[in-house]
Amino acid sequence: MSDHSMAALALFVMLAPPAAAQTDLVDAIKNLDARVYAPKSAEAKELQQQLGKWLRGQRDQVNRRDVQAWDAIRTKEDWEHFRKQKIDALRRSLGSAVAFSPGSKNRGGPAVHITNTIPGDGFVIDNLVYESQPDLWVTANLYRPDKIGGSHPGILVIHSHHNPKTQGELQDMGMTWARAGCYVLIPDQLGHGERRQHPFVNEKCYPGPFRVGRQDYHFRYNVAMHLHLIGESLIGWMANDMMRGVDLLYAKPGIDKKAIILLGSVAGGGDPAGVTAALDPRVTCVVPFNFGGPQPETRFPLPADARLSFNYMGGGSWESTRGLRLAGRDGFLPWVIVGSVAPRALIHAHEFKWDQERDPVWARYGQIFKLYGAGDKLSFSKGAGAVTGSGPGNTHCNNIGVVHRKAIHPMFEKWFGIKATEYSMRLPSEKLQCLTPEVKAKIKLTPVHELVGRMADEDVQAFRKQVRGKPPENQRAELARRWKQLAGMPDLGRAVLTYDKDRTLPDGTTTLLGLITTNEIRVPLLKLLPAQRQGGAAVVIAVAQEGKAAFLKNRGDAIARLLRDGVTIVLPDLPGCGEAANPGEGRGRTSGSTSTSATAQMLGTTIFGLRLRCLGHVIDHVGAFDKKAPIILWGDSFAPVNAADTRFEAPYDVDKMPRLAEPTGPMLALVAGVVFDAPIQAIYTRGGLVSFRSLLDSRFIYVPHDAAIPGALLAGDLDDLAALYLVRKGTRLAIEAPVDGLNRALGQAAIESAYASALKARGVDAGRLRLSAQPSAAADVAAWLRGAK
Repeated sequence: MSDHSMAALALFVMLAPPAAAQTDLVDAIKNLDARVYAPKSAEAKELQQQLGKWLRGQRDQVNRRDVQAWDAIRTKEDWEHFRKQKIDALRRSLGSAVAFSPGSKNRGGPAVHITNTIPGDGFVIDNLVYESQPDLWVTANLYRPDKIGGSHPGILVIHSHHNPKTQGELQDMGMTWARAGCYVLIPDQLGHGERRQHPFVNEKCYPGPFRVGRQDYHFRYNVAMHLHLIGESLIGWMANDMMRGVDLLYAKPGIDKKAIILLGSVAGGGDPAGVTAALDPRVTCVVPFNFGGPQPETRFPLPADARLSFNYMGGGSWESTRGLRLAGRDGFLPWVIVGSVAPRALIHAHEFKWDQERDPVWARYGQIFKLYGAGDKLSFSKGAGAVTGSGPGNTHCNNIGVVHRKAIHPMFEKWFGIKATEYSMRLPSEKLQCLTPEVKAKIKLTPVHELVGRMADEDVQAFRKQVRGKPPENQRAELARRWKQLAGMPDLGRAVLTYDKDRTLPDGTTTLLGLITTNEIRVPLLKLLPAQRQGGAAVVIAVAQEGKAAFLKNRGDAIARLLRDGVTIVLPDLPGCGEAANPGEGRGRTSGSTSTSATAQMLGTTIFGLRLRCLGHVIDHVGAFDKKAPIILWGDSFAPVNAADTRFEAPYDVDKMPRLAEPTGPMLALVAGVVFDAPIQAIYTRGGLVSFRSLLDSRFIYVPHDAAIPGALLAGDLDDLAALYLVRKGTRLAIEAPVDGLNRALGQAAIESAYASALKARGVDAGRLRLSAQPSAAADVAAWLRGAK
């Protein structure tokens, strides 16, 4: 802690009024002001904002490394070596769905069912479904020339998140290019249209006002979280859908395989278009709107030093398809993804105005295509105005507007001989629906969360099979290795602990406020030293999302009992928790904490991993204080559970949503017990998740973004963590009042069933594990905690 910060802390402690006039220890604890910094002080504000500041610093490092790497590229060979590394990393990050080589000999075309054919003026529309993965079907409209003969380009259009495949601009493009001799495939993106992953098809589906047309978009959040749990990704599954669409086009008579064009619409279509083209060399031209360079929200004109100051990495948000996980760590930034298509044709496309002169990404594209002598294969399309503007001077569109297509048509004619004249004869959406009763009877339409659930079960069993037969301690070591990798614990450098004496409570308990300080992160904590202390007495470290103040308020009875029995209590506020949380930020889909979590994942870490690292520093300092003291971890949640009669099927923009669980504390305690070598002799958790698998039991999910750890189910489940923590001699574990993925309380039988197989497989003594559907009374909690020897 700096001298300045220490002075501010000491001043606050000196001026703060007594915690309470009562002589009762419980009341004194419940009324204790545990803040390290005075409310509204500059230091308090800096603490609340440190997580965002740290992430921005990490992002800036990524951008600097990116500029240095780009500046080092001199030749085509340099670029191709760089490109291969980055696109290989991209492919690995997306999951197994895109792990294969497109166009391989064993691939073949997808299973296809044509459910209706609609004749038009110079074109025909086939309503169809094709299978992208086993039991994952894509609904699509294929616009084709009414006369097949000669060579026909293939065009695949990815719609925006505004509307599904039947939107008017999409119909215009399908008809226009089909009349010009092209096959034009326009599928529903995963989660949209006939592939929606929610039940809210009209305003009658929920007893309250909500935006019907935005639910497809909003529920991308759930689908992405589900996929992340098994190491997959929404963008990866979208890209796989599109590659299977290319397979479909390849199977069409007369298809020109040298003219496979991929267009990604504004607002969420450009992202999967860019990624698909980077992964699939069969795509000979890509037009990714609003992806790769400046965004609609970018302020123009760009600064003169944009080459150095531009945010090439971007940032995370609840929508996972733009801020790709691991992109910052591994360097596959959006411009790399799009630029990798060279020397195939590229149109750098923007919905609104664009600063061509200062766009550093455009300059990079120019140099890349120049390396191939293919400058004529690079072009652009742009609109006018701004995303915040209204009126005719602002070229808003739903997918790709006429004004944007004006620049696209000449390039398609130049590159592929497509001579198109705009045509529009829009059909009612109902005519373009693909899922007829007949086809539903033939195929198996499986919700994504059920598909992911099946895959999760296979992944968990695969992990258990891999470690089966190894000594239990070796199994624990393997699980620890995997969780360190999954959490992505960042290196924060040396941690320094500084205490400042605060006050004495009625029974003689001493309270100390302190900070663990690393180079960039501070962890405020409260240490409660019992009046009667003995060397080797237990130390309880208690963590929760709501922080140390919530422990004092809600668990004061148990804390008082522990102090009277000589147990020391340490209450840290880990990054983004308690006093270190940004007030008013929220924890839901569109909250700042979700953006923070998504950005951390782009950087190759997780907020959970950062907190785990900081908890490790707390454990280290406790151990250094008394090397003989057994350490007990207490992970808690103070979030109210949802009642059994809660309506869980709720649209995302209604006034009152079901409550979110807050399983951070219990998860941290359980994982820490496995990954750290410190003598953690007991763990008590309350209100945590019963399993990660429970997050896949419904299309709805009521936990914060940072609780769904990417790849968590590739390393077993929480029952494996519990069982392999207990393989350590003398350890004990209590799991009380766990909840499922809907934040519902569970019955005793369900809890015991969730843990039975993992415990039996490791031969764990049932007497060392306490499973309870009900939280224990304060006296029982204290008795269990102080029972560690």
